[in-house]
Amino acid sequence: MRKYSSKIVDGKDRSPSRSMLRAVGFKDKDFKLPQVGVASTWSMVTPCNMHIDDLARISAKATDQNGGKSIIFNTITISDGISMGTEGMKYSLVSREVIADSIETVVGCEGLDGLIAIGGCDKNMPACIMAMARLNRPSIFIYGGTILPGIHKSKKIDIVSVFEAVGKNANREISDRELIQIEKKAIPGPGSCGGMYTANTMACAIEALGMSLTNSSAQVAVSNAKKIDCRDSAKALMNCIKKNIKPQDIISKKSIENAITVVMALGGSTNAVLHLLAIANSAKIKISLKDFDRIGNKTPVLADLKPSGKYSMSELVKIGGVAPLMKMLLEKKLLHGDCITVSGKTISQNLKSVKHYKNNQKIIMSFNNPIKKNGHLIILNGNLAPKGSVAKISGKEGNKFIGIARVYNSEEKALDDILNDKVKKGTVIVIRYEGPVGGPGMREMLSPTSAVMGKGLGKDVALITDGRFSGGSHGFVVGHISPEAFIGGPLAIVKNGDEIEINSITKKLNLNINQNDFNKRMKAWKQPKFKRKFGVLSKYAKLVSQADVGAITVDCSAKDL
Repeated sequence: MRKYSSKIVDGKDRSPSRSMLRAVGFKDKDFKLPQVGVASTWSMVTPCNMHIDDLARISAKATDQNGGKSIIFNTITISDGISMGTEGMKYSLVSREVIADSIETVVGCEGLDGLIAIGGCDKNMPACIMAMARLNRPSIFIYGGTILPGIHKSKKIDIVSVFEAVGKNANREISDRELIQIEKKAIPGPGSCGGMYTANTMACAIEALGMSLTNSSAQVAVSNAKKIDCRDSAKALMNCIKKNIKPQDIISKKSIENAITVVMALGGSTNAVLHLLAIANSAKIKISLKDFDRIGNKTPVLADLKPSGKYSMSELVKIGGVAPLMKMLLEKKLLHGDCITVSGKTISQNLKSVKHYKNNQKIIMSFNNPIKKNGHLIILNGNLAPKGSVAKISGKEGNKFIGIARVYNSEEKALDDILNDKVKKGTVIVIRYEGPVGGPGMREMLSPTSAVMGKGLGKDVALITDGRFSGGSHGFVVGHISPEAFIGGPLAIVKNGDEIEINSITKKLNLNINQNDFNKRMKAWKQPKFKRKFGVLSKYAKLVSQADVGAITVDCSAKDL
């Protein structure tokens, strides 16, 4: 049980180490206990994480009560919702790597025997799992929980409501005064963005993966249930240490397939594709875009959740959470029930006592009446995406879009044109040089997609990019185009006036020009100058892979630590 900490604190020669630890509260008895790191992503940067210090302290106390010695440490978090549409957003995906690296660094350096990680925003959550997979020592994830909705004119609103209100204001549908009212009411307190956006998507995916307790993904941040989850998770972690259940025992090809299936059924964020690919790589498991395509073909969208649907995560919590949905999927043989989880039990065992949803609920549809008969995350190839791209198509927008390209080399100029009525019906907005390297960092296009929806153009305008999307983005959108424009991907040669076809049936993303012109443009293209010469963005750009393999940095699995 003390495989790692014993090397740090046992023996006369480790007296200096013990001396340092006595200063932070260790007593004689504590040196004989398994040391458990509690990685807290608390900060006042964002409401998603503002309450996590309390959860970390509850988890630490419960760890101590169950035979461990807790050590709380912090890592960073950033806020997409605050930085969206600015240069600051380039740091967002980069933060996933920084957070994973920092957790690995502390746990590996200090010889901790186990790890509890608490995340509350969409990049720190996969980062926690990536670090756990690399370290491969007993670990458990705790989700900080979803936010409660705001209320405006008797309607529930959230952060995406604010982004879309900007478009409505530009369209003169709402006044400046009402825009401010929505701004003030949308975020009532702690918790992650309230729809099936990236944070809630990843919480559900992590639960399906087996790295958090049953139904822990479907809890409100400010609830007693979340406090109980912290205590139960600490107890489960100590059991994992006792039985030597490690992340790479839990994270497998089959468990990742379970996570993909749940994401599809929930209508989850496109970011889940990037993050699950990155987690798989950290666990040395081969997963590709083809797996998402294969699973999406057989998995219906069952959840009527925002952004494409009507309901918030807090409303899903009220009807029973995610566990009953997983039970439905298991009974249809769409989940692998034999996968082990952090509870020490299998998925099937965990779901055995879970009750089905009541018949009168309206959030989760039946298999006979799905929102969409197959997955909403469509993998597109074609001459614009030789290595793949990810489309988020709910079906409400149709299955095919042919339009005329309007090309932008940055997000900001595209947003300006949308808000100023320069983007018309029948347009395919092309935003490029926003990829992993060219951005760097794959900014999320929530501002332009929300502006399109706010302008009432959701069915009449498409948007494609080598960047990515917020979980709050909806409409006819295609991201993660690989290879990206900056390294010479075909997106770089698109010109204003070109015809672009997006087809979710044939699963193609094509630039409709003749092959000779295509080849001439590719040959004539020259790479733009890279502006970032130093700092974390420069480091990231030099190391990062393309989106089709998860926009990961180097293969830094710490299996031998």
